[in-house]
Amino acid sequence: IEELREALDSAAEETDRLAQLAEDLLVIARSDQGRLPIRHADIEIGEILSGVRERFARRAADAGARLEVEHPADLRLLADPLRLEQALGNMIDNALRHGGRLIEVAANRVDRAVELLVRDDGPGFPAEFLGAAFERFTRGDVARTRGGAGLGLAIVAAIATAHGGGAEARNRPERGADVWISIPA
Repeated sequence: IEELREALDSAAEETDRLAQLAEDLLVIARSDQGRLPIRHADIEIGEILSGVRERFARRAADAGARLEVEHPADLRLLADPLRLEQALGNMIDNALRHGGRLIEVAANRVDRAVELLVRDDGPGFPAEFLGAAFERFTRGDVARTRGGAGLGLAIVAAIATAHGGGAEARNRPERGADVWISIPA
């Protein structure tokens, strides 16, 4: 019975992975056609950040990581809350896969935009990969053994672009990486 349970768990995990891959490819295809659906709503950023923190809390704990959230009170944005959650989720997922023990999620108003940032204290991006981090199907060599299709950050960029913004990444001088999107306010 234990072997059957393990086989079913493995099949369920693979089914979830394939369903996510199909959804990711659909987002990329719609983005390529300029038809990534964005449903703007007036959202309070703290609610979005709290939601993704709750969604990833167990996974962070299982990975031995601490997930911290910081944002100014009453920061609002006209954006698609589901797409922002998807982008933040992909950035947090990336940090959990490749980051260190501390993952910080933050939001700030910068000029006429709102930046949503995920910072980790891991090894950072390989230098040769950093310029291509948001291209689809690209993964750093270390990532190739950890699963993933190389679409997570490409989807982050597509969501930012669909909102009229952009996505960026950089290695921090002391250690770790910053990945963020900027959405016009």
